[in-house]
This record gives sequence, C-alpha cells and structure tokens, in this order.
Amino acid sequence: MFAQWFRIFKIGCVSMIHKGPRPLVLCGPSGTGKSTLIKRLFDEFPDTFKFSVSHTTRVPRPGEEDGTHYHFTNKEKMQEQIKNGEFIETATFSGNLYGTSKQAVEEVQRLGKICVLDIDIQGVKQIKCTHLNPLYVFIKPPSVVELERRLKARNTETEESLQRRLAVAKTELEYGETPGNFDVIIENDNLEKAYEILRNFILANFNLQCKTGE
Repeated sequence: MFAQWFRIFKIGCVSMIHKGPRPLVLCGPSGTGKSTLIKRLFDEFPDTFKFSVSHTTRVPRPGEEDGTHYHFTNKEKMQEQIKNGEFIETATFSGNLYGTSKQAVEEVQRLGKICVLDIDIQGVKQIKCTHLNPLYVFIKPPSVVELERRLKARNTETEESLQRRLAVAKTELEYGETPGNFDVIIENDNLEKAYEILRNFILANFNLQCKTGE
C-alpha cells in the first residue's frame, strides 16, 4: 500500500490536509482585468479571503518584505523543496522560480479564510494533479483584439513582449475555454457585469462564508 502511495506521490499527485474552506483559483491572460476583480472582491469581503504567500527565487524589490509579499529563497533550496513534494505548483519566469507551497495554503485554511491563488495555466494544470480541490475561475477578454488594445494602453510592453504575451494568451484561452477545465468562465467585457458574475458564483459556492459581506 505504501509503495503504491509513493509511486503516486512521485508523479506529482500530492495530498493535502483540509482544515478550512475550499481554495479559489483565478486564472486568465494578462490584461483581462483579473487583478481588478480580485481587488474588488477583497475590498467587499475583507475578512473572508486571503492570498497564500508564494515562494520566489528572485531578488526582493524595494518595499517588499519577506513573508508578506513573497517567501524569498534561493534556487537550490527551492529545488530541494520541490523535489520533496512541498509545492502544489511551480513555474519559471525570467530565470526565477515561483511556487505555491502546501504549507502556505494550509496556513490560510487554518485561519478559516478562503485561500485565493492567482496563477497561470501552468499552475492550474499542476493543481489539478493534487487533492487541493479548489474552485476554478477563468477570466477571459471579449476578444484577442481587445486584449491587444488593453495591453498596448498600459505602455509597458515592447512590440516583442506584446507579441509574446498575445501568443501565450491564445494558448491560455484555448485551455480556459475547454469545457470541464474551469467551474466558471467570466468574460470581462464590462467590469460591473463581470464582478457580479464572480460574486454570485462565490456566494453560491461558499454559502454563508461570503454572505456577511452583503
């Protein structure tokens, strides 16, 4: 029996201890307004939701505090923790590792709060191979053309980085719109309407845990 469990563990399907509400995973291409929707959710329900604190191997930016914004670590230590099965999802950006540890999620659950994970498709696929059992929300733009317009309006992208983001977004949209991959798909064409859909979805699935904010 132990040998069978160990084989499952080695291929990445890890278990977690559930001591609180189901986590909430939000995913969507950059430029969909996901961060705005999440901020609004936290503003309306300040005592209900909490982000898990992710790990990263990148250098802290000015004003960032260890344990608050990220758990800052080094690549060797984090790779060892990943090898030991301590993370539910990891990703690499610009040569740096990022990840959500099981402990970070469990710490939020112990507080009785809904743990929110703002992750990419890569992370979603990894979490689906765990026993975390979150609710999955996908935020999509009305069209790729509109997404490109929004990204250009930021004035933070070079033409090369813009095209790279759009290419990634197309892949994410393909996965996000595939039936069964997410519990709800929200098209953010109108912020008020999109937030209403998100809010109603959460109220329906978390019941009284969110109704205190009404």
